[in-house]
Parts: sequence; structure tokens; C-alpha cells
Amino acid sequence: MKKQTVKLFLIFSLLIGFAFSVFAQNSLPQPKKSFLWKVQSKTNTVYVLGAIHYLKKEMYPLDEKIEKAFDQSNVLGVEANVDNVSKIDVQKLAEIAFYSGDETLEKHLSPEAYELVKKQLTEVGASLETANKYRPWFLALSLASLEILKLGFDPDYGIDRYFLSKATEKKKIVELESLEYQINLFSGFSEKDQELLLLYTLKDINVLEQELDKLVNAWRAGDEKGIESIMTKSAKEDKRLAPVYEKLVIERNKKMASKIEDYLKEKETYFVIVGAGHLVGSQGIIELLKSKGFVVEQL
Repeated sequence: MKKQTVKLFLIFSLLIGFAFSVFAQNSLPQPKKSFLWKVQSKTNTVYVLGAIHYLKKEMYPLDEKIEKAFDQSNVLGVEANVDNVSKIDVQKLAEIAFYSGDETLEKHLSPEAYELVKKQLTEVGASLETANKYRPWFLALSLASLEILKLGFDPDYGIDRYFLSKATEKKKIVELESLEYQINLFSGFSEKDQELLLLYTLKDINVLEQELDKLVNAWRAGDEKGIESIMTKSAKEDKRLAPVYEKLVIERNKKMASKIEDYLKEKETYFVIVGAGHLVGSQGIIELLKSKGFVVEQL
């Protein structure tokens, strides 16, 4: 279980689970704009890139504008440094990710939710006995991650990992959040919100493949409205998800925007990578930075 737990923890590199991940393929035409913004204060510049956490190898090389912005920067900022996964306290993670003793998933879900879980596990050929020891939040992220992998996308080719590997021993690396913060974020949900997160994930898994083209086109075209529409769809359709969306997106947007504001006060140029969904919308990081008076340009 220890090995499995560490492997599955890679899903924390996701924005807020698979539903807000963005995918791309190099068969599409080059866009006029990318999902990269240049943010300027009176004294400094921060480049902010919308992250794609799962990709295919053939996606590379990336747009020259993105590579150039990275090369011109002194510091790389990421939501969480996934290269630090080996530093995670696996025993502690297991305690908050899995039930112990006689406790099971079935005992903590409504009958309706548990039936949906059984249906999904049957469809993907997963073990119900094993999944029954997963807490709802961890099962949601695990199922999402496995579905994305099944579609041929790999976190090893994610943009975070790509730039972390390029920055090693060459640039300073900072975290806007941390792996521990993300663990506590998900595990800290009430049982009600964990069930909602699981139901939300199960719902979106069923349409993931159908939505793939829309996600591809929106990211490649630098279409922030398109990304916003996709990532808020389920939350708008089911108002019960509002508290989950607030914690996973809105609250984090404010905290990360504040971190970027601090970077803009420094003298070193930053290249910041955050999940693409965090940049869009009236409460997204880009609008928050604009409201602070910074000059913002999409490249």
C-alpha cells in the first residue's frame, strides 16, 4: 500500500482534479495567443502560465513565447513542487487517505453515491474491495487520475514537471502552495463535501473523452472564456457543489494572486505556473491582478 499511496499522490499535481485539467496535441494549428500572461509592476515582471498537468510526449516543443519567457526568468514558481513527493510522510498520508479497522467507504456514503461508485468501478474493472477502504476525496482523485492515464495522458509530461526539470540547478524554485497544503485541503473537507467531490468526479469522468476536443482547442487558442465555461459547467449545473468550488478554486485564487503580488515587489523575474482554471473568470488570478493595478498582457 505504501508504494501505491506514493504513486497515487502524483494526482495532487492536478489543478482541482481531472475536471479542470487541460490537454493538448501538436496536431492543432499554432495559436495567435498562448495561455501565458505577462504581468508588470513598476519594478518587476512575472510571467504566469496556465498549467497543463497531464500531457503526451508529442506535445513538445512548446510555443516559443513560453520557452522565451522561461529563459528570461530567474525564478520558477509552481503550485507545488511535485519533485518533493519523496518527502511526504507516507504513513500520515495513508492515515488520512484510507479508512482503517472496520471503517469503509460504504459506511460513509449515501446509498445513492455508493451505487454510483460501484457502477463506475465495474466499468473500469477496478476492485470494489480495495476502493472500499479509500476515503471519498482520495477515491475521487484516484479515479480521475486513472481515467486520464487511460486516455493516454501522463503527468510525467506535464508542464510543471517539464519546467521543474529545466530549472533544476539553474533557477531558484518556489512554491505558491505545497504538497502538504494540497493534502490538507482535500482531506479537510467535511464528509458531505467529500461525497459531493466524489459525485462531481464520477459525473465528469463520463464526459471527459467527449469534452477533450473542446479542452484542447480552448487551451491551444489561449481561449480563457472557453476554459472558464468548461471548468464551471458542473458547478453551475449543481448548486450543491458551490462550497467545494469555493474552497478548491476561489479561495486558492486569492492566496496565489497575493503570492504573485509579492513577487512583483521583488527584483527577480518570475515564471509562475498554476492550473489553467485558476487564471480565468472574474475571480481568477488574472482579473485579481488587474484589479490591483498591474499591467497585464496575454502573450
